[in-house]
Amino acid sequence: MDVRTVLNSLKEGKISVEEAEKHLKFKPFEDLGYAVIDHQRALRNGCPEVIYCAGKTIEQIKGIVENMLRAGTKNILGTRATEEMYLGVKEICPDAVYHKDARIILIEREPVEKTGGKILVATGGTSDIPVAEEAALTAEYLGNNVERVYDVGVAGLHRLLAKLDKIAEADVIIAVAGMEGALASVIGGLTDKPVIAVPTSVGYGANFNGLSSLLCMLNSCANGVVVVNIDNGFGAGYTANSINKLGARK
Repeated sequence: MDVRTVLNSLKEGKISVEEAEKHLKFKPFEDLGYAVIDHQRALRNGCPEVIYCAGKTIEQIKGIVENMLRAGTKNILGTRATEEMYLGVKEICPDAVYHKDARIILIEREPVEKTGGKILVATGGTSDIPVAEEAALTAEYLGNNVERVYDVGVAGLHRLLAKLDKIAEADVIIAVAGMEGALASVIGGLTDKPVIAVPTSVGYGANFNGLSSLLCMLNSCANGVVVVNIDNGFGAGYTANSINKLGARK
């Protein structure tokens, strides 16, 4: 059991003080040789360790998932996963779900406390949706209400202006765009809410695999725009969640 589970079980009278002490004597991490699992991250950060699947073998991912479940982790998020990786995880965890567009594996066995905030995820084009879905699913996994507004880029500005009501209702906005990445600046000029800009690698040659979008977003003249790395939907979703949690504490 992880620390939070131990403390809750002790509080509810499910285990004795002696049993709790025995559990808490275990190290806060476990070394598998190829990965060191941080079992107390949820206690410190509010979210269990997230598995970045790219670069790992299927057996390594299965081993990490198995270890986390055995330690009492109820909800697990795996990013940048292939369908083959998902099928491997499903062998040991039949209730795992795969989101192909976002390349995300989700295991959700316990309800998550809701932040009460609303996140709007907007994309410049349809090609940006995989990165946007990584952001949206991450935010939902962490307990946020998420609304999606896709293909509202500046090439047809009226499409975005038709969604002004949704922009006004959001507590945090994630703007996902490739090409020249102008969407974040435009949204930043329409709202007083924080805007998290996500540059994507979508675009022709001079886009330089997302570098042009990144630099344009970093140079935005709109106030309140912050930028994560190229294609980093997970980072945007996680940061939006942190902002909403701060608001919920007030």
